[in-house]
Formats: sequence, C-alpha cells, structure tokens
Amino acid sequence: MAKKIKTDICVIGGGSGGLSVAAGASQMGAKVILIESGKMGGDCLNYGCVPSKALLAAAHRAQDMRQSAPFGITPQEPSVDMQAVHDHVHNVIAGIAPHDSVERFEGLGVTVIQDTARFTGRRHIQAGGQSIKAKYFVIATGSSAFVPPIDGLADTPYWTNETIFDVTEPINHLIVIGGGPIGMELAQAHRRLGAKVTVVEMLNALGKDDGEAAEVVKAKLRSEGIDLREGTAVTKVAKTDAGIAVTLEKDGNAEVVEGSHLLVAVGRKPNIETLNLDKAAIEHSPKGIAVDARLRTSNRRVFAIGDVTGGYQFTHMAGYDAGIVIRNCLFKLPAKAKRHAVPWVTYTDPELAQVGLQESQAIEDLGAGNIRILRWAYGENDRARAEGQTDGFIKVITDKKGYILGATIVGAQAGELIGLWCLAVQEKKKIGSIAGLILPYPTRGELSKRAAGSFFTPSLFSEKIRRIVRFLMAFS
Repeated sequence: MAKKIKTDICVIGGGSGGLSVAAGASQMGAKVILIESGKMGGDCLNYGCVPSKALLAAAHRAQDMRQSAPFGITPQEPSVDMQAVHDHVHNVIAGIAPHDSVERFEGLGVTVIQDTARFTGRRHIQAGGQSIKAKYFVIATGSSAFVPPIDGLADTPYWTNETIFDVTEPINHLIVIGGGPIGMELAQAHRRLGAKVTVVEMLNALGKDDGEAAEVVKAKLRSEGIDLREGTAVTKVAKTDAGIAVTLEKDGNAEVVEGSHLLVAVGRKPNIETLNLDKAAIEHSPKGIAVDARLRTSNRRVFAIGDVTGGYQFTHMAGYDAGIVIRNCLFKLPAKAKRHAVPWVTYTDPELAQVGLQESQAIEDLGAGNIRILRWAYGENDRARAEGQTDGFIKVITDKKGYILGATIVGAQAGELIGLWCLAVQEKKKIGSIAGLILPYPTRGELSKRAAGSFFTPSLFSEKIRRIVRFLMAFS
C-alpha cells in the first residue's frame, strides 16, 4: 500500500518554473511537495541555456584570437582542447547546481521526491511509493528534444542538446539538422572551436525571427565557413566507417553529405508521456497541455507552466508563469498571463533579440500605412565602431501616434539592449519616453535613443519648423 500524504501544492518538475513555484510557495507558508525524476534544475541548467552559453563563451574566446589583427594584435589559430572545454562547461553547471539542489529546497521546507509522478485521479498522484493528495498541482515537466522519423536515424549515432555537452573529443565535421536557435548557436560554437559544420534546414533558418535581422546572422555564419543549406530536406541518414552520411533533397535533386558527427536540433516536444493525464481529466495533445489565461488546465485544480504547455519555450517564461500560478493558488487572485511583451534572444554572434510585434506582423495586423519603422545601424554607433562590432541594426515599430509595438535588435549584446524595449512594450510607452532619455556615452545603449529620436526627424526638420524658427529669430 502506498503511503498517503496531503499537501497544499504539489509541483511536478524541478526545472526553472517548478523550482520557482516550490521556493516561492514554501517561503510564503504553503506546504509544498516537489517531484523530479531527473536532474534538479531541469533542461536549462543541465542541457540548455547554461551549458550552451558556457560553450559559446569558449567559442568567442577562440574567435577573438583569430580576428585580433584590426586592433594591432597578431592573430593566431587557437589550439582547442575539447576535454578542457567540456570541463569548463560542466564547471559552470556545477557552480549553479547548488542553488537548484535537493538540499537547498529541503532547507526551504519543501519535501522533495526524486521519482516519476503519475496521476491516479483528479487530485491524486503517485510517486516514490506515496499517494499524494494536493489542493493544487502544478505541472512543470518542460520539454525535450524532438527526434524526427528520418529513415535510418534509429540505427545511426547522433546527439541532441541533451548529449552534445558531454563531448570530449575533437569533432571533424558536424552536420546539424535544424536551423532554429539551438541548431544555429551550436553550429557557430563548434565551427569556432575548429570543426567543419554543415547546417540543414527544411525551411528558412531562424524562420521565427525578423527576416531582415536573421539574414545578418546567417551572413555572419556563412562568412565563418558554415555551410548553411536552407529549403533542404533530410531524407535518410546512415552510419559509415568514417562517421555518418546524410542524404539531402532540394528541388528534386538528391545529394549525400558525409560528416563525422550528427546533431539533431529540429524542435522540442512536451514531457507528458508518463503523467497519466487522462486519469486527471487534463486536456492535452502532442503539442502540450491546454491551459487558459490563468494557466489552469481543464482540471481546475491543476495548473501547467513553461514548455509543457507548448507555448513560448523560454526559461524566463517558465519563471514568469510561476508568478501567475502563485498569485492564483496562494492569494486567490485571478491573475492572467500576458504574452504581448515576451522577449527572446538567439545567442549567436551577432545576437538577435526581439520583443513585441515584428515588422511583418505589424503590417499584417495594422497595415503598412498605420505604423512607423524606426532604424539605427550599429555602424553609426561610436562604441560599436571602437570595438569593431558594426554588423547589425535596431528596428523599432510604433503606431502613427508613437506607441511602441515592438523592437528587433541584431548585433553585439542585443540580448542586453532589448531589456529597455521589453519595459516599453509591456508598459505601452510612447517613443518620446525613449528619445528623451539621457544615456551615457559611448555605449551601445545610444542605439535605442537614436532610433527613437528618428521618429521626430520628419517633423522637426520640416519646412514648417524652419519657417517658425526664422520668424521667432527675427524678433530675438
């Protein structure tokens, strides 16, 4: 017989969202049980954001050695020790892991069960030999790499984001299937660490991003020697004596590309298989668990947050969702998730960051005549010129009255610069609030001010203003 226990909140999943709910609810006085079948910290800490950015940091250092000539420093080809790179990545993970550990959460008063959770009824689950009844459940099981049904893939060695960070040996030729953010980041990282890289994308690489900004990133990757194949399907893969062979098809023409290693990065799938959701009357599909604006499932005692809902698959969204759930469960407030100001960043070099409406979306929703597109180039920014990082631009979309609808930035530190525009879009600010800022010089932040100021250029430097100024000066 399973031991029966009761709690206020039972959180299923120890990733970013689940840990935020568990920590917040426990410290606010609720009894909390947290269930995690894998590693604490989830995908972000162990297989995603943290290791990928640590790997990219190593790759950036290698690239700096190659491109130092413009600064008067003799460039050289770096000698890369992949075992040492691996150790750097895992040291970064290890440095963060204590913050997400079982011990820390137990110290916060959370009961942690390391096992798989399965619903046995609308308000009951089983895990760790125990039957748990909770007032509320929060499903935060995240997502994992989707592996497509490609002919021969099951019999061919391949990596996903869950396994590629364990690599310790040099990679000769990495073939990446998938040109989304994960595929493009890892492609550039390994190219800079010395591998030959081919990326194969069925549609357009970085297809969910602003097309003009994505072209800047793609041009940079191609300039570094990455073979980027867009509009190309993978029809077959096979293991060979030298590594792997990938059969490609484009416009009816087939081609075989051979490499040493294969990375599959074609998307994500929600982790729902083991939950027995039907037992709890929770609506779901292969895309994820259906939720309303308050993040409640069809079973109103069960919430779902983060990747498992099939929405924006970002760590920061899981953390945001956690706050919505806490307000609903602990304080009985009908808090609703708002999605109009969700930012995302692709951490290639240059970075690509976005928030709010893209240009194409604004045109579709409002019409080209009802919006303003404001731009400023990195090449016109003094700090960017001083540091030799002039690729890229900022693009801001407003309505005719100057209300900020969205922003796209492609260039150095775009992920840091987008924060100002997140606030502007979220608070529905007008462009004058940015144009009137006093910003330190010289910084890349001036890109935002310059772009915002361009909203007023047509009216400030018009013939009407000239006539007014000349009239006023006549009486001075």
